[in-house]
Amino acid sequence: MQVFKFGGASVKDADGVKNVAALLIKVGYKNTLIVVSAMGKTTNALELVIKNYFDNNAELQSALQEVKKYHNEIILDLFENENHQVFNKVAKFFNELNQFLSSNKSPDYNFVYDQIIGYGELISTTIISEYLNLIDIKNNWIDVREHIKTDNYYRSAHVNWEDTQQRISSNFNKNVLNITQGFLGSDPNNFTTTLGREGSDYTAAIFAYCLNADHVTIWKDVPGVLNADPRYFENAQLLNKISYREAIELAFYGASVIHPKTLQPLQGKEIPLYVKSFLNPEAPGTRIGKNITLDPMVPCFIVKKNQVLISLSSLDFSYIVEENISDIFNLLHLYKMKVDVIQNSAISFSVCIDNIYNNLDKLLHHLKAKFKVTCHENVSLYTIRHYTQNAINQIEEGKTVLLKQLTQETVQVVSK
Repeated sequence: MQVFKFGGASVKDADGVKNVAALLIKVGYKNTLIVVSAMGKTTNALELVIKNYFDNNAELQSALQEVKKYHNEIILDLFENENHQVFNKVAKFFNELNQFLSSNKSPDYNFVYDQIIGYGELISTTIISEYLNLIDIKNNWIDVREHIKTDNYYRSAHVNWEDTQQRISSNFNKNVLNITQGFLGSDPNNFTTTLGREGSDYTAAIFAYCLNADHVTIWKDVPGVLNADPRYFENAQLLNKISYREAIELAFYGASVIHPKTLQPLQGKEIPLYVKSFLNPEAPGTRIGKNITLDPMVPCFIVKKNQVLISLSSLDFSYIVEENISDIFNLLHLYKMKVDVIQNSAISFSVCIDNIYNNLDKLLHHLKAKFKVTCHENVSLYTIRHYTQNAINQIEEGKTVLLKQLTQETVQVVSK
């Protein structure tokens, strides 16, 4: 059993879908599950639909129409027969979405987000499945929400592994090509949930774990895992081999090529993960597995933009001790802040956070009741694994360093 995951960039247009088909023919698709993301920038487009639903209802249908138009153009490029069933299947999803928009009574943004955003994956997999069938690559379309069960922590749901394992084990035919959606699950009431942004990689790992797959391959528009994001760093190098441990470290610090939750289930059953280029599928890419030395041994750079650095000190110059730190972390948890860096001294405490849920104002209001608070928004967090002094100089050049923290293998710098 092998699991393939294709991201949005690989299926952003009709040529991308055709390339997926050509890739499957080239590398083989026997006993294969394909996990697919939303096409191109569909997730961003649906986020605009959600924003307009809450803030600008006059533009809601216009934003939704753009999503329809984008997918319709891809369908028309792939299917000559305008009576093909794919048109009705995709129209049905848009009708469901419209029905939700007109009937929803919940004011909970996170709940609404998950009910809307998943249509990108449902539509993309339907189009790809129907196209593969059209060219005689027979396959079985699966609604992932019937297999991956989660709690109701919308936008970052936690997997119910026992229920998920049972459903996948009893309802999955390994002997055919299967295609399903990344990113999605469902809660005990069968409402759609999502596994966190970029969660399609995680979906692939969940299925691989439950199916005891031989390996997982993530198909990207880059040659494999690079030592730096080429959007922000010049001369990024391909990493040929990485250990699970190293990959988990890189993911934890924010490396975008692998979802942070993806690696744990794979490591649990020692299932190798390959990251390869869908533009050059026969190239070796990157192998991630057990007891592998980083090859080549070079500094690895990670940058996270739009972070928030909060520095706290006690109002009466008393020590920041366990009780204060416990209070601070309770508030960070209450307001769903993702913590990336912590630094403290006797009378101060600094934390770099990701304000995913836009609760910063509420958090600051709460903190100011007990501490002197300094807040820097829109800062960048740079992390270097296996750093050298030259690597540190490279990321600090021309910037104002607000916080710096070094361990034996990692340096983190928050800068403005």
